[in-house]
Amino acid sequence: MAEAHWTCGSRESWAGGVTQCFHVPYSALTMFISREQSERDSATAYRMTVEVLGTVLGTAIQGQIVGNVVTPCIESPLFIGKTNSSVAMEELNMTHDTGSLTDTRNAYMIAAGVIGGLYILCAVILSVGVREKRESSELRSDEPVSFFQGLKLVMNHGAYIKLIAGFLFTSLAFMLLEGNFALFCTYTLGFRNEFQNILLAIMLSATLTIPLWQWFLTRFGKKTAVYVGMSSAIPFLIMVAVLDSNLIITYIVAVAAGISVAAAFLLPWSMLPDVIDDFKLQHPNSHGHEAIFFSFYVFFTKFTSGVSLGISTLSLDFAGYQTRGCSQPSEVNFTLKMLVSAVPVALILLGLLLFKLYPIDEEKRRKNKKALQDLREESNSSSESDNTELASIV
Repeated sequence: MAEAHWTCGSRESWAGGVTQCFHVPYSALTMFISREQSERDSATAYRMTVEVLGTVLGTAIQGQIVGNVVTPCIESPLFIGKTNSSVAMEELNMTHDTGSLTDTRNAYMIAAGVIGGLYILCAVILSVGVREKRESSELRSDEPVSFFQGLKLVMNHGAYIKLIAGFLFTSLAFMLLEGNFALFCTYTLGFRNEFQNILLAIMLSATLTIPLWQWFLTRFGKKTAVYVGMSSAIPFLIMVAVLDSNLIITYIVAVAAGISVAAAFLLPWSMLPDVIDDFKLQHPNSHGHEAIFFSFYVFFTKFTSGVSLGISTLSLDFAGYQTRGCSQPSEVNFTLKMLVSAVPVALILLGLLLFKLYPIDEEKRRKNKKALQDLREESNSSSESDNTELASIV
């Protein structure tokens, strides 16, 4: 069952290094689909709904293919000291039948092939079917700023740094939850044959509630949606660690956690275009930096995923986690409770405190929108007058 954990925890980190040439421009396209904030927010909601739906599809495909292969667990010896546990487990692995491991490897390869084929299909549809709307040339400077100059400007933009800082901790919280929930269900709760269905319930709940969060942020504002969406997971994370093992309660918690996961998926990408608009107002003669904003946003997301995997691996190793064991020591169960409950709650609270510093609320966003419209109208009128003068001269 350890293979399922490491796949869940490292899937995004492993694939991230391969797919960024697709992911960064795919994310940045939001800025080039429309100039209107409401249209960009709507496009982001549709995009994230389909993206989470794709995650659900991938989870279902891999879960059904891999789940059909039964990998027998290894009974731990009665007495394994912490100093020689790795040696003892290595001896057990050498005597274990390798046929089941071969079947598991083949199942993962088949699942990867199917998901890879879907990935190529979606990339073709995107490249053929999406057209960009370039920014008006009137808002561009005569001499474009170089990449490193643009990077310096972006990294000095306060709203961007505060947005990254807030979501760095909240994203880490949900990645720790996602990466360790399979082992938590398997060993701590004892639902060895249900964990894939529980993960599927989380992602289905996230998919169905993204439109709800889109309505909420348009009605009450994005900062309010952040506070409500992130904090709503806290009581359920505490509940799953405090209450006794119960399958029904676990599914209820999974559905509730999916609601917060939907907010964590949608809100960062919905708020980033507002930051870029704010940057354009402060630097009206600097253009073409959208890719820098999105690429470093993706970078910090992947960085958080790597940190989550490192924390999980080190914590479980120190606790005495036994690979493919039928049961785990009590220290491992306690560590898993911390990784899916106490630590995510603390990180969410820290992220929400950092969001108090984020300066773009609904009033600021509306002012930025009006200022950008005025800037475009002024640039267009200036361009028309220049064209009129040129025509009169001719």
